[in-house]
Amino acid sequence: MRLDKYLKVSRIIKRRTVANEACDAGKVEVNGKIARASYDVKVGDEIKITLGARANTYRVLQVTEHALKEDALKMYEQI
Repeated sequence: MRLDKYLKVSRIIKRRTVANEACDAGKVEVNGKIARASYDVKVGDEIKITLGARANTYRVLQVTEHALKEDALKMYEQI
């Protein structure tokens, strides 16, 4: 699954366009490298998002095309 879509489906970022813009601006890293929105997310990847003065890191636990609000929290863990 594309990185921008994963961020939206997992509800880490609410809108896919915002996720895409964050990737284009270089604010999203996967496994320590700046990632493009087209990056293919895999289980075990570590995603670091820097928005403003806040930086959050997440580990991918599962990748699913669609997720309900309750299931979205099971897709990642915050580190």
